[in-house]
Amino acid sequence: MKIGGHTFDIENECYIMGILNVTPDSFSDGGQWTDQEKARRHAAEMLEEGAAIIDVGGESTRPGHQQITIQEEIERVLPVIEMLKAEFDAPVSIDSYKSEVVEAALAAGADMVNDIWGLKYDERVADLIARYQAPCCLMHNRREPDYQDFIEDMCRDMQESVAIAKKHGIKDEQIILDPGVGFGKTYENNLCAIHRLEKLKELGYPVLLATSRKSVVGLTLDLPVTERLEGTLATTVLGVAKGASFIRVHDVRENYRAIRMTQAILREKKG
Repeated sequence: MKIGGHTFDIENECYIMGILNVTPDSFSDGGQWTDQEKARRHAAEMLEEGAAIIDVGGESTRPGHQQITIQEEIERVLPVIEMLKAEFDAPVSIDSYKSEVVEAALAAGADMVNDIWGLKYDERVADLIARYQAPCCLMHNRREPDYQDFIEDMCRDMQESVAIAKKHGIKDEQIILDPGVGFGKTYENNLCAIHRLEKLKELGYPVLLATSRKSVVGLTLDLPVTERLEGTLATTVLGVAKGASFIRVHDVRENYRAIRMTQAILREKKG
């Protein structure tokens, strides 16, 4: 898979997408990287620690978040995207589901679109992705966790997102799927989405797993957001074992090491 001029071996490797939230209110790191110089240093640190992609978000999507105006979101992400493209040779992803934000980000040099609504919030996002020939990560989401059979329903929802993508001209080789841990799901649904990740992979697209510091870890271990690293690492290891091609995280160094170790063990049996 090609992302921003870089080739990703999605069959044999697992890559880290480092999270760069330029928001004052994200659940885990709100306000830490809103200053552009701090954002630059943090991006440099993540890349040095093993991140392959930087994912820039301008609006918090935590449960109960306050939706901001399109202009405000653009004003947050554009200077950071432009800075990252000027400073670093690494793909940059825009984490947004609004076509105006996505269009501004792609025009500014963003290489990839990460849509938490899987193209179902604003279908014009699909047109923009196709026009720019950009890869995209389509995340599973629902407004309410009203499932009859969770895994079957999740996969069906994801197939709907893929159908929207293909209708607008997005190619198969540009699509990544994300089970959407923490979005439109109960605690039990979240555990199931991680445990049964291979079912999503069976749809034929590379999978991205994003569980970093999320509530499923906090509820399981009864820990605040500042103490969820070990729980996140457990999900990362399982994600690699289940065939995830990308892991989206805050703590790059630790997750990078966990991925490398897991891969070494899995490859041993192929020797």
